[in-house]
Amino acid sequence: MSLLALQRDFQRHLVDAPGGIDTWIDAPAPGLAVYHNAYRAQLVECLAETYAQTHAWVGGEAFLAAMRAHIERSPPSGWTLGAYGGDFAETLAQRYPDDLEVAELATLEWVLSRAFEAEDAGAMPAAAIAGIDWDEAAIVFVPSLGAVPAMTNAGAIWSALVAGNPPPAAAMLPEPAMLLVWRQDFAPCFRTVEMIEHDAIVLAAAGTAFADLCTMLVEARGEAEGLSLAGQMLGQWLADGLIRSVTTKDIPCA
Repeated sequence: MSLLALQRDFQRHLVDAPGGIDTWIDAPAPGLAVYHNAYRAQLVECLAETYAQTHAWVGGEAFLAAMRAHIERSPPSGWTLGAYGGDFAETLAQRYPDDLEVAELATLEWVLSRAFEAEDAGAMPAAAIAGIDWDEAAIVFVPSLGAVPAMTNAGAIWSALVAGNPPPAAAMLPEPAMLLVWRQDFAPCFRTVEMIEHDAIVLAAAGTAFADLCTMLVEARGEAEGLSLAGQMLGQWLADGLIRSVTTKDIPCA
């Protein structure tokens, strides 16, 4: 028998998986139960803290059952508990296949927690864009910026729960959208955007020049609406603090 085999059997014991921990001891060991209970309690506490609003939406007993199911399905594999629970939304999607807002709410909470831990980066002030040659400019976004798909009003539910207000009933959005997630100072933020804005952000993040974004929007919406939409997006990105800098011919502007 090896140390690795002992470690594997002990890990299986902690998550109630079939194993041979009894073969390693000569007599009943009450201490094993202490480790078992403490391990599960710590993981439950970790999930409950990360997914506080999902907990509030689903309800105590149902959420506790979901957490226990997730611990059995997906035990920790990293060195810290801070990384645990990233796939909890998958467990919820399996348990609530007809309630899409549950998994979306959990996904939003996870991405918000990642935005909070993202690299610090100051946002570009709006006044700094004066004099930029937008025919040559490319936008660099803050590192905390992310996005998750949205089919339901999970964002509105989250906002109501955080504010202590009665949440709206779950509902499907008129059409698929995206939730932009980022951090302003120490506060994670999000807003719902149309797919066309998300596509523009993806292109810009890949280095596409702003002039080419304008061309894409004109092709999609026509010249008048496309150019107007480009200006509105740029102004909103600046107001939200999404832009870290603008590069023009390899010279950063910030």
